[in-house]
Amino acid sequence: MDGVFLRVLFVVVLTAWASGDDGEVTFVSELSSKPAQKLSKYSWYGNVRLQRFYIPEETAIARWLFSVTKSQNFYCGQHNVTIHIRWGSPPVVNPIGAVFPNATLWSPSLLLTLPVTTQSSSFNLSNPAPGYWFVAAHLPEDDGRIQQKGFPSCSYLFQPQLSIRREVDTPVLQQNTYLTQTAAPNRPARLKLYVPQFASSLSVTVAECLSAETTESGKCLLVLKLGSASLQQEPVTVNCTGTSCSAALSNPPWDTWVRVLVESDQVNRTVTFSIISNYTVGCKPPSVGFEADNDFNQLHNYSSSTNSTVMGNSSSAAESPPLKSPLVESACVWSIPVLYEEADVLSLRFTPANGPNVSVTNTHATLLTYPLHTQATGGTLNLQLTLNTTNITIGNSSVVACFSPWAPVLELNHSQACRTALFEGYSVAVNTSVPKDVLRLPFPTSATWYLTMQLICNSSDCGNTSLVSVVPEVSVSGCVEDCGTYGECRLLRSYTYLYSACVCKAGWNGWGCTDGSTAQSYGRQLTATLLLTLSNLFFLPAIAVAIKCWYITEASVYIFTMFFSTFYHACDQPGVAVMCIMDYDALQYCDFLGSTCSIWVTILCMARIKDIFKYTLFMLGALLIAMSMQLDRKGLWNLLGPVLCALMFMIIAWTYRGVRRRHCYPPSWRRWAFHLIPGILCALIGVCLYIFAETEDNYYYTHSLWHILVATCVVFLLPPMEKEREACGWSRGWNLSWTWKWRPRVCGYTLCESSSKDELYTVT
Repeated sequence: MDGVFLRVLFVVVLTAWASGDDGEVTFVSELSSKPAQKLSKYSWYGNVRLQRFYIPEETAIARWLFSVTKSQNFYCGQHNVTIHIRWGSPPVVNPIGAVFPNATLWSPSLLLTLPVTTQSSSFNLSNPAPGYWFVAAHLPEDDGRIQQKGFPSCSYLFQPQLSIRREVDTPVLQQNTYLTQTAAPNRPARLKLYVPQFASSLSVTVAECLSAETTESGKCLLVLKLGSASLQQEPVTVNCTGTSCSAALSNPPWDTWVRVLVESDQVNRTVTFSIISNYTVGCKPPSVGFEADNDFNQLHNYSSSTNSTVMGNSSSAAESPPLKSPLVESACVWSIPVLYEEADVLSLRFTPANGPNVSVTNTHATLLTYPLHTQATGGTLNLQLTLNTTNITIGNSSVVACFSPWAPVLELNHSQACRTALFEGYSVAVNTSVPKDVLRLPFPTSATWYLTMQLICNSSDCGNTSLVSVVPEVSVSGCVEDCGTYGECRLLRSYTYLYSACVCKAGWNGWGCTDGSTAQSYGRQLTATLLLTLSNLFFLPAIAVAIKCWYITEASVYIFTMFFSTFYHACDQPGVAVMCIMDYDALQYCDFLGSTCSIWVTILCMARIKDIFKYTLFMLGALLIAMSMQLDRKGLWNLLGPVLCALMFMIIAWTYRGVRRRHCYPPSWRRWAFHLIPGILCALIGVCLYIFAETEDNYYYTHSLWHILVATCVVFLLPPMEKEREACGWSRGWNLSWTWKWRPRVCGYTLCESSSKDELYTVT
């Protein structure tokens, strides 16, 4: 199930006289709802909230209801929620206007803008295309401000809902069979017809049009529509003004149902008419036979040749076997079987079963079929066409290819557009000057894709070269070119649907992180790395002060923090000035753990409690902090909790000493004026910078100032060395002039020595 959703089915028989709908068709209503999701400002596709809805066949109307609610009561400013709707695959969004990579084509989606003050908006679509529809929503472009986790912020919840009305007994228009129907202004005639595979043309004819309010013929105003609305493509529409009219489709979609809608334009008149359909299957390839053993033999031979090529037994991929014409005289297209290999999530590879080289002629088209299911639409569909020029000279001729969904273009030439009856295709061409052409389609439509290739000659005769070899490579990958040098391809999930997108770094943008208009220079990257790493050296004075005051444990924690903070920020940089001494996650964990433990031990050291209690709290706090960091590393309470607990211990200890001594603690005004107040100010300024001032642009120097201020406040806040140490633990009596004394122990008791003479006591 795609998340938690509700589906309610209402079956209502609606008559023409009661509700104005078609009395010959029964409608059912279906409702579906998705749970509310928190919206984010857009910086990359991971900020988009993606939802998927399924619209079944024969849906007459679909209505989306989009609701936006604010989760806080305080003023959050005016924002617009951008909503994208696309059929067949997730919408490709580009709100920041970034440049797409070379040879990357994409289809725009329907764009809706919803102000947050309106709270809800609806969108209606008549005769929607069946299948999965994707809804994506996001807030405006991110301003770069770093929001610390746990602090209150403006948040908006987005919830889409879908209501559809579906036909359950739509009349089927059979081949070459007349069907009598009626249509009124508010009651169109709805039909459907099936188009088989290898159909090259389709025609639908309306005849014998007669209005029920008059006996005159020839004044029927009808609108004939073929196909469904997919937002990218509209149905084929023909306006009929006489007693008959027809709509013809060249290269109709294969192996699918086509919707037929006849509407009346006459006011308050019901029109009766006859309708008939006819399709032509004139380009069917020869049969391969019933036995399937030969397919496995071809697959085995191809695998053997591929292995030998990998092992170096084949000198070159261009050394292909002699070209042979695969066509028989009665065939108009050569259909090549394609091997489908699923390597990983969003990683598919399609390979011709007879080998990578495919023969292409100038007399007939070569056809390859690539089925693309819904789970593969979250990646990028790649096509690379390479011309094999070994021992072949084609002169000014070229191989033209058309890559189209749902149906192929069976006749190719330079003047004809790469387009089928209802869907756009993508043109690719190679020749001796440009022997390789590449096409990338992010988030391709879920359909069967067809690649049609043909040799096109500039003159009427191709001469001696009427058969060439090309290598079509079709695959599905997660991202375009794996996001390049300045990007990372990440796998995203919306309930059960998986998709991928690039997250760019160092100022690079775009779908493949190839837009360098705002890219950071190498000098800026190096400066950011040096500032963030070398600023940790300000912990050296704090370490020196801790060692001088014999706070060895505290000094060890500061050394740990300085080391891992330095190398974490060296590994965390977005550009090429990066150095990682271990796994990034381990460095981040140690940095966060060391930072929190440093604050914990510093405040406890300021409390001046007994060593046995202090070191017990050191260990217990470190264990609890390590556990909380594993649960939620960036949570607010992971830092705030230890700070509040340590402050509580310090306040209790200072209050106890002040009450017992009847004097403010610490008692020296110099301690307050030259140590505590400057240290507290450094800490407050650093916290304000960390929480309120950091953005992605100024991060490298504001966070460096945070390092400096935190290390400086430790120097001020560490208490001086105690004059009288408790006689407990390893710290007692340590100085550089100590002498070793040994006292014998008898049965666990230490024999005492006295400077005076020994005294003997008798116990009775």
